[in-house]
Amino acid sequence: MNSQGEKLAADFFDRFADTFDTLYDEKRGPAMRWVDRTCRSDMFIRFAWTFERMGPLSGKSVVDIGCGSGPYIVEALQRGAASVTGVDPAPGMIELASRRLQSARQAERVRLVTGFFPNVELEPHDHAIVMGVFDYLADPLAFLQGVRRVTRESAQVSFPSQHWFRTPFRKVRYRLRNCPVYFFDRTRIEQLARQAGFGSVDLRKIPGAGMDYHACLKP
Repeated sequence: MNSQGEKLAADFFDRFADTFDTLYDEKRGPAMRWVDRTCRSDMFIRFAWTFERMGPLSGKSVVDIGCGSGPYIVEALQRGAASVTGVDPAPGMIELASRRLQSARQAERVRLVTGFFPNVELEPHDHAIVMGVFDYLADPLAFLQGVRRVTRESAQVSFPSQHWFRTPFRKVRYRLRNCPVYFFDRTRIEQLARQAGFGSVDLRKIPGAGMDYHACLKP
């Protein structure tokens, strides 16, 4: 069962789907692109680290949990993934992902699923991607156990860290949007990963004022 907070987060991203879709594609104006690259550098660093740490994807299957508008899906396909499954609870995000894939003419190797993970039917995949999701989970262990069940080789997962300035600001900003957020430290992430059944936990902190840890988890 999904918490009320997760449903509120899904509603939030459904409302702001078009806005979030512009972040990776740099569709915004010059001033906002500068803001994104400066204040949201976490998103671009974790994108690069995810594909670096997964390694060659030729012939592999990938599941993107919390896929949003699909930038990771398209990148995985371009790197040779045989199939990609995208899962997101926000219908608006799934619609944007479908449009992105149609324009890229890559939809035939993709399955898009609207629903709350882990309450969706998924086969095990070679790699799992879970970016920007644990920020909104009241029960991270159950979710991470679900990730372990669908992961054969590695899971690339982001966790928001606590920052003396940005964390309080972000809490207030999201509370005003009726969207609760959660934060983690290194010890808790490692404990959760072990409890979920991952044997290898390789954790990196995004440098600077970044809010994320990037974890490469393996069975």
